[in-house]
Amino acid sequence: MITVKEDTTMVGVSELRTHIEEILEHSRKYKVLIGKRNKPIAVLLDMEKFNRMEHTLDLLEDFALAFLAKERDTKTKPTDYLGIEKILKQLKDK
Repeated sequence: MITVKEDTTMVGVSELRTHIEEILEHSRKYKVLIGKRNKPIAVLLDMEKFNRMEHTLDLLEDFALAFLAKERDTKTKPTDYLGIEKILKQLKDK
């Protein structure tokens, strides 16, 4: 294992094969990069950290989409929208 940063370690693929238990234990506290020929190719994360990260990304995505929707709403007028009746009529006419 090579310490890349204070909280990040890099392990080679072959080392991963031979020391998997130790590396998995290490990944509970630190980020573990998996490298091939000293180049990072993957990240090994504790499941709890991964779930928190995924939850945070979902919240950020929801916030960004809400911001875009609000921004679009302030720039449009009611006449910019088609009612369901108009849409159905256009579909029938095709």
